[in-house]
Amino acid sequence: MTIRVAIAGVTGKVGGPLAKAVQQSNDLTLVGAMARTNTGRNVGDVLGIPGLDVPIRHTVAEALSVPCDVFIDYTRADAVKGHVLAALEHGAHVVIGSSGLSEEDFAEIDAVAKERDRGVFAAGNFAITAVLLRRFALMAAAELPSWEIIDYCYEKKVDAPSGTTRELAAQLDKVREPHYHVPVSSTVGHRDARGASIGKTQVHSVRLPGYTMSFEVIFGTGAERLTIRHDSLDAAGPYVGGTLLAVRKVQSLRGVVRGLDNLLGNGT
Repeated sequence: MTIRVAIAGVTGKVGGPLAKAVQQSNDLTLVGAMARTNTGRNVGDVLGIPGLDVPIRHTVAEALSVPCDVFIDYTRADAVKGHVLAALEHGAHVVIGSSGLSEEDFAEIDAVAKERDRGVFAAGNFAITAVLLRRFALMAAAELPSWEIIDYCYEKKVDAPSGTTRELAAQLDKVREPHYHVPVSSTVGHRDARGASIGKTQVHSVRLPGYTMSFEVIFGTGAERLTIRHDSLDAAGPYVGGTLLAVRKVQSLRGVVRGLDNLLGNGT
């Protein structure tokens, strides 16, 4: 059975390659599209995909005017929550590729999704190497008492920290509370220099030209140090395959499920 897909952010770094991948698949079809640019034009004309005659709408409500099975959001941190709730109200399952949602946002979305009997899948990162980093970090946290996270993103990314590191910090909190010899609250000088407290973990965000998406967890104990790092060198490539996997599986979910490893049959 063909899965009808709508993409918000269809002309973006990930949305464009994702639309092409949907068009090339045998079991997916693009029926709705939204973007802030090229409104009114066809997706196929803008992205160079022959035969894809889907108009680009200016709002999510307009894009959802054609019924879809799965709504994908790759837009902005300040817009994603409203988009997701609108899609659920229209009866669609949702795959979230945008970052910026808080734990409180996810709780609200989870409640609405369960009420509507729909699935919502969210991942801070859809790259398989990022999934492996998360698994290795959780293993290390069980053995090493102290850690901090640094994330690095391109200069125009407005939200901090990234969804990937928010997700990782939440998972690390479930393993144990990290030990800091000097509590952050006892910092002398500038408290902000110690980063943000995401749950119990200190997170530092770098936004500079030259980066796509990288993050690392640094563990320290005694005279030893362990660094586990992921680097994404392509803005879209690592994300398309994971997003399509989520699109194909989200209809079997109910409520919010987070983390690509939970769709790989061996969740952590």
